[in-house]
Amino acid sequence: MLLIGLTGSIGMGKSETAKMFARLGIPVYDADAAVHAIYAKGGAAVEPLSKVFPEAIVDGAVDRTALSRTVLGLPDKMKLLESIVHPLVGAAQLAFLKQAQDEGHHAVLLDIPLLYETGGEKRVDVVVVVSAPYHLQEQRVLARPGMDMAKFAAIHAKQVPDAEKRARADFVIETDKGLDHAFEAVKAVVEALKDREGAVLQARLS
Repeated sequence: MLLIGLTGSIGMGKSETAKMFARLGIPVYDADAAVHAIYAKGGAAVEPLSKVFPEAIVDGAVDRTALSRTVLGLPDKMKLLESIVHPLVGAAQLAFLKQAQDEGHHAVLLDIPLLYETGGEKRVDVVVVVSAPYHLQEQRVLARPGMDMAKFAAIHAKQVPDAEKRARADFVIETDKGLDHAFEAVKAVVEALKDREGAVLQARLS
């Protein structure tokens, strides 16, 4: 299968763009949703995290706000958290890929917010970046509940700059021109990738 990595800075319209790929029949793996699932009641992360961060467990689920307070600014605790969570998320992704392969799909989309920040571009065949002007990004993010300028600035500072993401991407989807324009761009990407599916398969077999 062709592995398509979808990424973009906060507020750029990644979630909506992922839905457009899904509308075209491409299975979508959502990294954020995978984390939410393992943190939810009965999720795979609840028991192991309860042993090391009991204060982060509320009503049988991982409370992300409490967990963040526990590990923020403490590298050793952050490494411990990652050592527990990353393998579980990885297992969820592998299960998703196996199911897609069993169902005969030729391509899948991996929706990964911090793709470039974590070196994830090495694990996909193609990278699609969603992008919008800064003023629109700021407007979208500040409209979110619980968000303020200080939080946005802190998140923005930790992410690879939009201009660099655009320069490194195989494809860029601009999300400031309306949903119809974005969907046409997604369709063009999917069409362009049809030729790559065969090439990638050939390269893996050779």
